[in-house]
Amino acid sequence: MTLSRWDPFRDVMSLREAMDRLFEESFVRPWFSRGEYAGLPVEMYETDKEVVVKAPLPGFKAGDVDLEFHNGVLTIKAERQEEREEKEATYHLREYRVGRFYRQLTLPADVNADKAEAAFEDGILTLRFPKAQKAQAKKIKVKGK
Repeated sequence: MTLSRWDPFRDVMSLREAMDRLFEESFVRPWFSRGEYAGLPVEMYETDKEVVVKAPLPGFKAGDVDLEFHNGVLTIKAERQEEREEKEATYHLREYRVGRFYRQLTLPADVNADKAEAAFEDGILTLRFPKAQKAQAKKIKVKGK
């Protein structure tokens, strides 16, 4: 058994370490941002016949949205330009998100991208990808004698 000298300050954090830890744990990136923002919220689910992806894009128009599908990865991009700023107005808040927004998702099944459908209604983008034949479950009936 080795004896070691007790140092009461060995276990006490230095002030600098404490401040570093405070900033690391408490700093939160704001949900709004200028430039590119990858936090576009989505909802994705699948049924027996299709994979459905929904993304809320309030304030966007259908022409503002760009969709790409390559090697099983769906990329949703949207861009909103900043509206004219009122020079004679005093702004109290300016949280309206502008800039480019994107999200990449790997779809959970093989899909037929050529037959995909995209609809944009009431600020919600809905994408429907029919599953490829090999990805659809086949039911086999058992016959008895």
